[in-house]
Amino acid sequence: MTLAVLFGAHSFEHEISVVSAIALKKILPKTEIVYIFCDYDRNFYLIPTETITSKRFSSGAYKNDTALVLKQGGFYAKKFLGERKVAFDVMVNLVHGMDGEDGTLSSMLTFFSVPFIGPRTEGCAISYNKLFTKLYAQEVGINVLDYQVLRKDSPMPIRIEYPFIVKPLRLGSSIGISVVKEEKELSYALDVAYEFDDTVLIEPFKKGVKEFNLAGCKADDFIFSIIEEPQKEEFLDFDKKYLDFSRTKRVNEATIDERLEQSIREAFKRLYDPLFIGALIRCDFFVIDDEVYLNEINPIPGSMANYLFDDFEGVLYALRYHLPQGIAMPKAYRYINSIQAAKGK
Repeated sequence: MTLAVLFGAHSFEHEISVVSAIALKKILPKTEIVYIFCDYDRNFYLIPTETITSKRFSSGAYKNDTALVLKQGGFYAKKFLGERKVAFDVMVNLVHGMDGEDGTLSSMLTFFSVPFIGPRTEGCAISYNKLFTKLYAQEVGINVLDYQVLRKDSPMPIRIEYPFIVKPLRLGSSIGISVVKEEKELSYALDVAYEFDDTVLIEPFKKGVKEFNLAGCKADDFIFSIIEEPQKEEFLDFDKKYLDFSRTKRVNEATIDERLEQSIREAFKRLYDPLFIGALIRCDFFVIDDEVYLNEINPIPGSMANYLFDDFEGVLYALRYHLPQGIAMPKAYRYINSIQAAKGK
């Protein structure tokens, strides 16, 4: 299988996407990888796999690589006479945050008939917006923490009791997140969050709560990773998560009983199917008083959550053959022709 990895793009999480893409090179030894980079200006480049390094992007050296255009059927490089299509079997959308997780690129890839592993537009819309995620989880019967939404231009009293967490509504990787323990800390926390979004989400901060991460996808049946209990302090800040995105070694499995494991898996199934068919996602859960709560859905997890699987390469191979198929549509103008026939024209 030849796998194209699409990464970068116009996003606050651009650098994280670069780190995730480079990490895949180490964990897919049997797979031929084609790297397609989208820069901050949304230009596409074909990056030589054998020379890919983080410095190539920070220095701007990638601009000397082959420029690409996206059109019907795939990505193309211009030649002196004509153009050449970049050959691959399936693409992985590995763009974190804006462009990748908000539905922009998934819509483009679908429109141009490019086969890809990743969330489709509906799944992106739901998981990118933390308010929509909570509403969706409640709709499918999954618990969520209490929450309040604040808009920058419409201040209102906060009803959540201290301590609480302030999060930008549409951002991941713990960017812009603060724990607010008392009122004097609130103004600064809001200023930080509003740098990244004009709307924020406020949730109660529950110290010492158990958190568990589960990744997976659906092929013939569900494929689950191990369940991880991340080791953390108050919460995983950006620096900790940034280092986490380059992980390539399998982590240790959480020690939990069978009942809790099944509850977490059942919650994952309800969230995944059908909204995320074709994607490998990771769901982060809280467990409070033996009840499972959704924390967030990661539709494009860092390094594709490879560190949670025994055979990550095999998972991608299986998922490749179970991508969503569009509805077959007849290419005809029967309605217009019938009207013309009825009018004698």
